[in-house]
Amino acid sequence: MDDQIYSEKRYRELLSFSLGVMNGDDVKTLIDTYKETIDSVTPYDIVRVEDMQLQMGIKPDLIKEYLEKIVNVITKSLNSYEWKKPAKGSFLYYMILENDAFAFKLNQIKKIIKSYNGREHDDFESMRVELLPLFREFRDFEHHYVKKENILFPYLEKIWEYYRPLKVMWSLDDDIRESLKKIIGLLEDRDTVWDDFKVILGQYFFKVFRMIHKENAVVYPIASETVSKELWEEMHLQSFEYPFPFIEAPEKPMSKDHKKLNAESNIIETDNLIQNSRILFETGILSAEQVLMIFNHLPVDITVVDENDKVAFFNKAEDRFFPRSPAVVGRAVQNCHPPESVHVVEDIIEAFKTGKRKKADFWIQSRGKFILIQYFALRDESGAYKGVIEVSQDATNIRELKGERRLLEWS
Repeated sequence: MDDQIYSEKRYRELLSFSLGVMNGDDVKTLIDTYKETIDSVTPYDIVRVEDMQLQMGIKPDLIKEYLEKIVNVITKSLNSYEWKKPAKGSFLYYMILENDAFAFKLNQIKKIIKSYNGREHDDFESMRVELLPLFREFRDFEHHYVKKENILFPYLEKIWEYYRPLKVMWSLDDDIRESLKKIIGLLEDRDTVWDDFKVILGQYFFKVFRMIHKENAVVYPIASETVSKELWEEMHLQSFEYPFPFIEAPEKPMSKDHKKLNAESNIIETDNLIQNSRILFETGILSAEQVLMIFNHLPVDITVVDENDKVAFFNKAEDRFFPRSPAVVGRAVQNCHPPESVHVVEDIIEAFKTGKRKKADFWIQSRGKFILIQYFALRDESGAYKGVIEVSQDATNIRELKGERRLLEWS
C-alpha cells in the first residue's frame, strides 16, 4: 500500500476512533476495531485529527473532556515515534530541559507528600507550611507557557496546515494556571483540610504531567521536523525576553545586524536602523528613536492591531505584565487568545468596526495588582476603521490616591 494512502487510512480510522469515544461507544470494542491504526499512530495524526474535530465544530471543551481517554490508548505509539532530538543550545532544547526540570520538582513534591503517608489528616498543617513555598515557586513556570504561546505558536501557525489544535493546548495551559491558583489559595488558607486539598492536587498533577507529555511527544517532534534552522535561531533569540524557569539561563547569542522585523516573516530588527529617521507631526518633530522611546517609557502595555485584525505593534514597557514577543507581529489577533476568550475579542472588534462602540474597559486582580485593560477603536480623519489599540496599566496605586499633591509640593 502506498505510504500516503496508508497515512490517510490511519488518519481516517483514528478520527472514527476518537469520535466513537466522544459518542460514548465501548472503548474496548473501538480499540479492537482500530488496533492496527492505534499501534501505528504518529504525532502528525493526533494534530490532524484534532484539527478536523475543530473544523467539524466540536468545541475545545468537549475535545479536552475526552482527550485523555484517547491519549491513554495511543500513548505507547506516540512514545515509540522516532525523531531527531534538538541540538544542544537551541530553543527547543531549552524548552525540553525546562520540562525535565519541572518534572523533577513535581516528583520531589510527590516524595514530600508520600513522607506524610498515614498522617495526612493529623499533620496537614505541617505539610501545608512545607508545600506552600514550593507551589508558589511553580508560578515561575508560567514563563515556559508564555514562550510556547507567544514565540513557538506564532511560527507554527504560519508553517502548519493543521495548526488549530494549538488553541486547545493554550486552553489546557490556562486550566493548569487555574489549578495552580486554587492549590496556592488552599495552602494559604489555614482552615483547609487534607480531603479538600488532595482533590485539587490530583487534578493539578494530572494536568501538568499530561502537558509535559503533549509537548514532548506531539508538538516538539513535529516542530523539529517542520521548522527551519533559521527560524529556530530567531525563536531562541526572542526567548531571552523571558526567564528560563528551573534551569540555568544560557548565554544570549549575538543578533545579526541585517535582520529586520517583518510582519510576514517574523524576523528580528536591530535598533540602528531607526537612528536617523525623523517624523513631522502637526504638533512637533520627533525622531523614530524618540517615538519608540516614548512608547517604551509609558507605564502601560500597548498593543496595536490593524484593520485586518493582525498585530502590528507592541511596546516594551519596563514592567510589562502581558508578555509579547516579536513573533506575534503579523499574527491574527484571534490566535493571540485561548478559545474561551476569543469570542469576546471578536465581539469587541466587530462593535468597533461597525461603529457601535469606540471603547471597552475591563479590570482584573492579578498577584495583588489591580490591572485596568482598555480597548480603543482607531479611526482616521474620515472616520474609516483602522484597528484597535489595547492599553493596560497597573492601577493599584492610582486607586489609593486621596486628596491632592500639587506640583510645588513635589520633593
